[in-house]
Amino acid sequence: MATFSATDNAILMSRAREALQGKWKVAVFAALVYFVLTAGIHIVPNPGPVITVLISGPMAFGMALFSLAYSRDQPASVAQLFHGFNRFGTALVAYLLVVVLVVLWTLLLIVPGIIAAFRYSMTFFLLAEDDSLGPIEALSRSKELMEGNKWKYFCLTCRFFGWSLLAILTLGIGFLWLYPYMMVSYAQFYDDLKEVDAPTSPEETIVD
Repeated sequence: MATFSATDNAILMSRAREALQGKWKVAVFAALVYFVLTAGIHIVPNPGPVITVLISGPMAFGMALFSLAYSRDQPASVAQLFHGFNRFGTALVAYLLVVVLVVLWTLLLIVPGIIAAFRYSMTFFLLAEDDSLGPIEALSRSKELMEGNKWKYFCLTCRFFGWSLLAILTLGIGFLWLYPYMMVSYAQFYDDLKEVDAPTSPEETIVD
């Protein structure tokens, strides 16, 4: 049975802003580190693109973990971005599977490719939360969670379109603030789907 996100997107974004309030410094620095490692290395001749592929999965895992911590008002640090390397194989395979599936659907038409991207958008949140999940299980679970929720997720994404244009006008610098805002909003969306309450004790935290 499909799980439906009941909370309005505007409320999810408001919760994300509240979660980031007073904590933007760490969030912006984390975004900078993330962009430098996933995009900056790509421009390095020869090994750059290969390294980017190898680290993109673990870094996506780490960003999901970081965003969930912010979303749930848990301690968050830039070091969390690198926790995905502790599950390197799982994160890499999950990333490659998502890329391949999205590309294959995109070869048919652009719209099916976009739908596929939404279908597997919860993959790394699931992996970050549950160490027992494998890549195929995470993709399958993401597909289940997003059943009936892809349009709502699309509408949430569209809410950042105007902000993205403004970020472009700042020569991209604005994305250092926008990307954390987006990711924490998506983490709120994920928790709304999962109906997960933020842990209140150190033992329940999703990070070390």
